[in-house]
Amino acid sequence: MKRTIMTVDDSASVRLMVKFSLAELGFEIVEAVDGVDALRKIEKKPVHMLITDINMPELDGISLVRKVREIPACKFIPIIMLTTESQEEKKREGRKAGATGWIVKPFRPDQLVSVVKKVLG
Repeated sequence: MKRTIMTVDDSASVRLMVKFSLAELGFEIVEAVDGVDALRKIEKKPVHMLITDINMPELDGISLVRKVREIPACKFIPIIMLTTESQEEKKREGRKAGATGWIVKPFRPDQLVSVVKKVLG
């Protein structure tokens, strides 16, 4: 069975870059445009990893992480924050919410691939 990674970002170009970066690894990539969209999709099909931006309309990334951690099937999945935010306070807030890791945009595709391989094996 193919493992599924969800990428959540209000920027279509970022979602596309994530998808292209990870496609060669054989993962199924599910895209969501914001936190609300992500929650709707996760309830229909749980994912093995979540990669999310912070600054999005409707439901921001840190609130999304908190809500995802409340879903039993997603309690322990890796969640990577992929964001322009680099302040230590934001990183602490993300970790407290349940984020596993942090990548600052702009990112290099090989950097993302390396993190996903390390976390998912």
